[in-house]
Amino acid sequence: MKILIVGGTQFIGRHITQSLISQGDEVTLFHRGRTNPHMFPGSEHRIGDRNTDLSALSTGNWDATIDTSAYLPVQVRKLHEALGDKGGRYVHISSVSAYTTPTAPGYDEELPIQHLADPDNTKLNNSTYGPLKAECERATLETFGSSAETPVSIVRPTYVAGPHDHTGRFTWWVERIARGGSVLAPGPKENPFQVIDVRDLADFVVRLAHGDTAGTFHSVSPPPPFTFQNFLETTAEVVGPLDTEFVWADPVQLEQIGAKDEDFPLWAGDEEDRLISSADPGRALAAGLSPRPISETIRDIHTWVLTGKDVVQPDVGIGSERELELLKMLC
Repeated sequence: MKILIVGGTQFIGRHITQSLISQGDEVTLFHRGRTNPHMFPGSEHRIGDRNTDLSALSTGNWDATIDTSAYLPVQVRKLHEALGDKGGRYVHISSVSAYTTPTAPGYDEELPIQHLADPDNTKLNNSTYGPLKAECERATLETFGSSAETPVSIVRPTYVAGPHDHTGRFTWWVERIARGGSVLAPGPKENPFQVIDVRDLADFVVRLAHGDTAGTFHSVSPPPPFTFQNFLETTAEVVGPLDTEFVWADPVQLEQIGAKDEDFPLWAGDEEDRLISSADPGRALAAGLSPRPISETIRDIHTWVLTGKDVVQPDVGIGSERELELLKMLC
């Protein structure tokens, strides 16, 4: 198949592109030429900017388009204007952050999504990310979804982890626990937790692009119940030295000792945010999502970090000295 991928050279897009190539697809990558521009030399690269210049897409026809980088609804509309009917079926990468607050664990894809309070707002930040992703979904259905001849699939991942993750959030926990010792662990222990290995997300997206299954799908794992405690303890089993121990502190204790939300990547400190990581993956599993055990993701991330290849060190997570200070305050 001929596949157009918008993005394709960073984290999620990189793995989707690798999956497509491994299955023999003819891949065209549309990107700005800034991130890993020399990756995938055997594929066609079209350089442009989805915000200002889509002229590179004026020629060509594709069986499917995979959009990995839509954060504003206007970006979806402009892409549709540029492609017309040349892009084939459309697979849109959204997020579980598009949802309103769940009221119970195990929610499905029918949970209402958010609305952007100011429809003209184009500022992307922590407050607007979810509503803007929801508006991107609406734009997707209004444009690419307007024709029954070109099925549309919307994929809502949770936290995405795996080798080459430039965000460092999941990786931070793997490497912190790999150092062992006393690890400050933010509670409650029973907070729901979900993640998806980027390679499993990629293979699922490719499966949707190859098929004719339309609809909206969670890309999450493991199914609930799975907790933050389960995640940390599994990580310790895979990479933690024998002296690894968790010192748990509830949100009140953390506030009292001056800890901040950003000290603990992937931690849902806000009670309203906790249930978002308890989505039901049943529909996606039936459509072919095949998540690997989280232990395998942990092991592969640690191996990748040890190789030092393409490893970034983003400024996330609490520093060692500060963690030790907070641990002393709890004792």
